[in-house]
Amino acid sequence: MKLFLIKLGKAWAALKRDGLVRGVPRVWRAFFGLFRRVVPGDVLFITNGVGDSARYRTGNVAEELRRQGLHTAETVQDNPFLVSYADHFSVFVFHRVLFTPMVAKFLQRIKEQHKEIIFETDDLVYDPLYLRHMDYYANMNPFERKLYEHGVGGEILNDPYVTTCTTTTEFLAEKLRELGKKVFVVPNRLSVKDVEWAENVLKHRASLITHPTSVIRIGYLSGTPSHNKDFATITKPLSTLLARHTHVRLVLAGPLDTDEALSTFSSQIERIPFMARQEYFAMVATLDINVAPLEVGNPFCEAKSELKFFEAGIVAVPTVASATGTFVQAITDGVDGFVALTEAEWTEKLERLIMDKALREQMGRQAREKVLRTYTTINATHEEYYHYISSKLTK
Repeated sequence: MKLFLIKLGKAWAALKRDGLVRGVPRVWRAFFGLFRRVVPGDVLFITNGVGDSARYRTGNVAEELRRQGLHTAETVQDNPFLVSYADHFSVFVFHRVLFTPMVAKFLQRIKEQHKEIIFETDDLVYDPLYLRHMDYYANMNPFERKLYEHGVGGEILNDPYVTTCTTTTEFLAEKLRELGKKVFVVPNRLSVKDVEWAENVLKHRASLITHPTSVIRIGYLSGTPSHNKDFATITKPLSTLLARHTHVRLVLAGPLDTDEALSTFSSQIERIPFMARQEYFAMVATLDINVAPLEVGNPFCEAKSELKFFEAGIVAVPTVASATGTFVQAITDGVDGFVALTEAEWTEKLERLIMDKALREQMGRQAREKVLRTYTTINATHEEYYHYISSKLTK
């Protein structure tokens, strides 16, 4: 019943945020995930939902392992046949899985067969002590909040049987190592289908751009309702630039509440609701500049991956990002993007891109080359991780 109420709360939040036209398909996909066919194999990924986090941490990582010759499958934790899957795989990767009686039975059955359990996280949500740093947590409805009250997957992580974890960033890896775990950093990467969509978008980019060539579009790709404080860190630089350059447009994609200071520039602001993945890449390709602000020093933000950089880079759009440890490592400042720490740096670096078309295009090309080289499942390499998974396969 608890899990049902949580799912109901998440479904209601999606419908309230995205409306019936866009929200209902998302809820339906989540329901359909219950009955997705699971073919026996080597590695089973179990996740709590079917959103972007699940796409990157189960679907795309599973694809990466398949390209290494492993047989993988994915399912959601409330699949009615979940417990039986313990007999048909050797390695089980738990991503954001809520601890329920069925999950407890599943875990026990895996342990009885002495098979491998890997805890997977792409956020600090496994520890409730960090939730005060999560902007959206205070605004969740009561049912949604139940998902986080004990930390997402905290019971699995703290089980002595579970000795190995995978995660997205070195920051998160260090937090998990402090708990005595063996950790593999498995970066977020774009899937084969993502790359195909991006390439098709680039072929038709000219026809997608309907705004005047004199207009410069700066985009912020929110994705989830948890980024209000992140975006607020660049409200002042954006206000300055919108006032100084009236041909600049600010494109806000996804759920976001903006500061009152931006209301002055409503005629220069465009809002775009949630959209399907393929449409998303087409929309990003119409941008001239992408911004990825985070609260530097906030542990919840420092744990974030570089996907805002590579989702724009794959369609050759340059990014200005906050100088978190992950973005500093991912972006070569001034070459394939910019990182900024202060409001002055944000203003200066954004203005350089606004004023210099050649720089935007060159930086976009460099970003795309890096993304194709580093952030795709096609070109992924991680021999130590692959060897570890292979070593845990039962004969």
